[in-house]
Amino acid sequence: MNCTCSIVPPNVLKRFARDKRLPARTRKAFADAIKYDKQWRRLRAVHTDLSAASLGLERGAAPASPEITVFNCKHGTTLPGVAVAAPGKDATSKRAFAETAAVAAFYEQLFGRNSVDDAGKTLMSSVHFSVRYNNAFWNGTQMVYGDGDGDIFVDFTKASDVIGHELTHGVTQFSAQLEYSDEPGGLNESVSDVFGSMFKQWRKGQTVDKADWLIGKEIIGRGAKARGFECLRDMSNPAAKHCLSPQPTHFSEFRSGMDPHESSGIPNLAFYNAAVAIGGYSWQKAGKIWYKALTGFGPQLSMKMKAFAQTTRRVAQTLFRGDASTVSAVDRAWKAVGL
Repeated sequence: MNCTCSIVPPNVLKRFARDKRLPARTRKAFADAIKYDKQWRRLRAVHTDLSAASLGLERGAAPASPEITVFNCKHGTTLPGVAVAAPGKDATSKRAFAETAAVAAFYEQLFGRNSVDDAGKTLMSSVHFSVRYNNAFWNGTQMVYGDGDGDIFVDFTKASDVIGHELTHGVTQFSAQLEYSDEPGGLNESVSDVFGSMFKQWRKGQTVDKADWLIGKEIIGRGAKARGFECLRDMSNPAAKHCLSPQPTHFSEFRSGMDPHESSGIPNLAFYNAAVAIGGYSWQKAGKIWYKALTGFGPQLSMKMKAFAQTTRRVAQTLFRGDASTVSAVDRAWKAVGL
């Protein structure tokens, strides 16, 4: 698995970096984000290789729950920054601490997982990275959050699904290790959207029919809203015009080399269809099926979408034997997107 794993896709960053309607400093913020993303991609390759090598090693007793740490970059670019006493004095630090702790609780309480590596890994976050930095990402060892440019994007800690999404890249790193290109890349991004959305719903106590299924709604700034954008992605309608990053909705639209943030719309819609058809809370059945498919079978670096769909079908039959409606919902959800 080799990826930058940032929430804002490269095509969105490039679009606004070239948008002459934006002030020069805002365009520069997007251009800087592109530059940093290229650097993190190289660094992440090292971290993910080390993670893969460590999975087979014996481990000592894991702590009861992971330690949560927050650092302040103070608008610099040296990581991790200055340690912040939990939960911190400013709103950004408080959110980073609280939401990271909540993600750890989400995985532990619902899926029995101890941190992203299932071995109590400390969950470190750095806030106020760079100046007007338009992204948030998991770099292989920790989370990093920008404050946004204040027009198109705002503080990236404001969206719980963004935090859940990025930390789930850590879960994938220490389980299926999906590669970050073509079909495995689309699956990689999709499971982060799935669990990010699920985490937001869990935090709000929402059933599938009450959830908005929008990814990144809370980080959309006034300038983006004025242009008709409501979110980064919409799991219920991936091709919607209110998405900053619209996606395909059927596997027939998949093309080799497609950006993972784009192709992830196909499995995203499958999960949405399955969860809504099953009803109730997304994490009770659909979430358990997707979690087992992601983490229950060892590294699956080059897994394609059809293979993942088949895995969820088998898992549904195993976990919910005798529950024909759930098994059928998963099957029909994948068929609806061509898988």
